[in-house]
Amino acid sequence: MIKVLSVCGARPNFMKIAPVVDAFERTGRFENTIVHTGQHYDENMSRLFFDELGIPKPDVNLEIGSGSHASQTAGIMKQFEPLCLERRPDWVIVVGDVNSTIACSLVAVKLGIKVAHIESGLRSFDRTMPEEINRVLTDAISDALFVTEQSGLDNLRREGVAEEKVHFVGNVMIDTLLRHRARARDSRILTELSLQPKSYAVLTLHRPSNVDSAVAFAGILDALDVITADLPVVFPLHPRTRSNIRRIGLEDRIRDNKRLMVVDPLGYLDFTRLMDNSALVLTDSGGMQEETTILGVPCMTLRENTVRPVTITQGTNRLAGCSKEHIIAAYRAVCENPPPPGLAPDLWDGKAADRIAACLIDLQDRQLQPVCSIGESV
Repeated sequence: MIKVLSVCGARPNFMKIAPVVDAFERTGRFENTIVHTGQHYDENMSRLFFDELGIPKPDVNLEIGSGSHASQTAGIMKQFEPLCLERRPDWVIVVGDVNSTIACSLVAVKLGIKVAHIESGLRSFDRTMPEEINRVLTDAISDALFVTEQSGLDNLRREGVAEEKVHFVGNVMIDTLLRHRARARDSRILTELSLQPKSYAVLTLHRPSNVDSAVAFAGILDALDVITADLPVVFPLHPRTRSNIRRIGLEDRIRDNKRLMVVDPLGYLDFTRLMDNSALVLTDSGGMQEETTILGVPCMTLRENTVRPVTITQGTNRLAGCSKEHIIAAYRAVCENPPPPGLAPDLWDGKAADRIAACLIDLQDRQLQPVCSIGESV
């Protein structure tokens, strides 16, 4: 059996680890321990995501909670090390680019445990973003790097990562989307919010560059005044964004826009249904850029860059920037020239997790093969 610790740290990690856990189970070759670091933890939302996505209850919850980048990363490392020493896994599996990703990778590597990084090679080339630091460092110390798109292969090659470590497997986020899209159609969220298909937009915001600054956040709200004149915008409110709205003093500003529908965070199935039936998505989330490409929904990314360029070259995504003027200009361009339905990028076919499981089995089996002396055969 291949002993694995599969690490989840934040809500997006749940969607990425779910198909991998399932693929491991189906092979019968893995002894898998699911570790929830508790980096982002809400009891109701965590339970809902695990139930909806069919993920077994985490075997371990480190219950780290929020904090500064340094304190959170250090806390995770301190709690994760004894677990590694106790379980002695062959592999630690990490996903994405959150603090849990780099923290658990560092612990594993220093203990001589192999690390597999799912979603390797993505780059914004903006070192002011904490996520970019996490991505680069995790890739630098990983033993198996599982890549979602061509840009990841190009970036890792440019950084000098050994070719034998890099594996182009596709996108596990899309595995989850394709697996649950039909179930999401049974969601009653449109009825509950009194929405008609393709008559509304969806907005998500959580990046510090957008929600920590009063000036930046207010500029986005100014752009939304223009957009909501055409169609209502549903705004599931990330907990961090909600607290910043109170801190900055934008509660009245948001309340005054009657066409901006603020709702609590939604479960995966409800949110997928909401996104699938929207006329437009506005987001600073990386995962939604990928999902809208497959769903064929126009997407405006409220950032100056994207780590997923294939969603622009092959999908429905458009970089809109963060300023009022740029967002409005991008919105008008989308209205005048809607993007055609996106083409599924290579290997975004719902089988990425199976490829990951097969690759880890192959790597483990090759490692266990006896070494021949010169002239000998086995």
